[in-house]
Amino acid sequence: MSRRIHFFAGFSLVEVTLALGVAAFCLIALFGLLPLGVQTNQSSISQTAAASLLSSVAADLRGTPRTSLTSPQYGISFGTAKFLYFDGQGRAVTPTDPNATPRYRVTITFPASPVGTFAPTFVSLKITWPALVDPATTIPAGFVETFAAFDRH
Repeated sequence: MSRRIHFFAGFSLVEVTLALGVAAFCLIALFGLLPLGVQTNQSSISQTAAASLLSSVAADLRGTPRTSLTSPQYGISFGTAKFLYFDGQGRAVTPTDPNATPRYRVTITFPASPVGTFAPTFVSLKITWPALVDPATTIPAGFVETFAAFDRH
């Protein structure tokens, strides 16, 4: 006569409790990192849009005919500092327009350029956001800055 021993496959209550505890700990850590990921994503979107806007302004300045002192698209006069405002879609807006919300502020300045027959024209472009915050008095949420030299001869 032989005895048969039956083993039932399964997990004990202690094993299930430990597995749930480890899973809960991992989920809490994951949910803690979620706001940081969203913030980083929003920051990268803003930086990409700002770099695209700066590229557009620089292309407008580069495409200005040598016989003209004012750029065709944004009306930037060479040698005169100017502020431009853009909405979230990349359209140029005015800060007083009730139908548009400016998101980016472009500061265009012309540092001293060298003198000479073939001397370049220097342009400093800085974009900050939010647009209605003055970067001279308040730290903006973000900014992108570039420097360009144009041959106007």
